[in-house]
Amino acid sequence: MILAGDVGGTKTILALYSVEPGVTRCIKKQQYLSHDHACFADLLTVFLGDVAPVAIKAVSIGVAGPIINGDCHATNLPWHIQRSAIRQQLQTQQVTLLNDLEATAWGVLGLPASDFVELNAQAEQNLGHVAILAAGTGLGESLCCWDGQRYHVMPSEGGHVDFAPTNEREIELLRFLMPQYPGHVSYERVVSGMGLVNIYQFLKHSGFAVEQADVAQKMRECDPAAVIGEVGITLSDALCTETLRMFCRLYGAQAGNLALTSLPYGGVFLAGGIAAKILPFITQGDFLQGFLDKGRYQPALRKLSVKVCTNPEVALIGAVNYALQ
Repeated sequence: MILAGDVGGTKTILALYSVEPGVTRCIKKQQYLSHDHACFADLLTVFLGDVAPVAIKAVSIGVAGPIINGDCHATNLPWHIQRSAIRQQLQTQQVTLLNDLEATAWGVLGLPASDFVELNAQAEQNLGHVAILAAGTGLGESLCCWDGQRYHVMPSEGGHVDFAPTNEREIELLRFLMPQYPGHVSYERVVSGMGLVNIYQFLKHSGFAVEQADVAQKMRECDPAAVIGEVGITLSDALCTETLRMFCRLYGAQAGNLALTSLPYGGVFLAGGIAAKILPFITQGDFLQGFLDKGRYQPALRKLSVKVCTNPEVALIGAVNYALQ
């Protein structure tokens, strides 16, 4: 048996797989709200509670946070996940923690073409390095380096690099956020779920439009980022709609930054929960404009494939693929 997981700041998916020659079959899969559990060990106990005792030969878990000496302090959760604790709890020695974008990369490399939507009509399809960004609860990034025969996945914490505004309004957004995040405003603060809320609050504060009472009420009752996305794509609320437009341009700008850093001739891939949910906005052009606005390097970026991954379980699939290797 293989236990695989995708631990995110909002939700965690755990799954148990039986492995036989040529056949991998899912025995149980469950999604949980991460903040409903005090620690990962408690969640693992709940997941295995109704499963008959089985011998788990390998564990592969993608976690939203840096992996240091094999263990992880989750970035947006109060969890310290340790391999030694998992080994003891499950009585297995084969335990691997992956950065969530490392797991996502292994998933992207194994998915069919039908799980992707191309954003750049002028793209050339080539082999080469691959860059992956995933905006969800946070902003994750990773690279797949091509050596001429196979890919080597490199985790990254590039989502925490400094936010770099590119026009006057984005400069005002930075000024708006600096008191909230003294000393460091990262791209994650504007390209993520919290980023949607930050942009919305900035636009409201700047007087772009009047906040609608029903939208404000929904944001108090539900996940505000989800409300902004759901309302914004209907074009029924000026603040939510403009938030999505500004978000898409900022997402594109950081994707372009990563592309210039890594020269991913194999393509740029957008994963995470947000891109697929707001696909009508991602495809409208604001994202690609932000991606291409790199001065004299625009012609080079114009040839790169930029795809949205529409499979919501890509990180879980990647964790399984890693374990199978």
